[in-house]
Amino acid sequence: MALNKRELFLKRRLRVRNKLRAITDGRPRLSVHRSSKNISVQVIDDVKGVTLASASSLEKDFGVVGKNNVEVAAKIGAAIAERAKAAGVEEVIFDRGGFLFHGKIKALADAAREGGLKF
Repeated sequence: MALNKRELFLKRRLRVRNKLRAITDGRPRLSVHRSSKNISVQVIDDVKGVTLASASSLEKDFGVVGKNNVEVAAKIGAAIAERAKAAGVEEVIFDRGGFLFHGKIKALADAAREGGLKF
């Protein structure tokens, strides 16, 4: 049975999320969303159901609105690491959603690790 790109994405997202639920140990989740024009990331506490920190390329202070490339992803990764540490978060679980771990997603993760987040 041939699946289209959207169905494959949704299957991959559910598979990733279910694996994360098994190993979370109460750590917050670093959730990434990427569109064709922007990228955003949130640190979410699933136990309390609140967002602890967030960063997005839509924020005007980054000066990259409407751009979505590896350099922008690295800026967003560094920003979320800084904001998460300010919120008292050191360790997270990386939730890439249904996105493949390469390119922009990998650049964001590497920048967040360099910024001090552990995952």
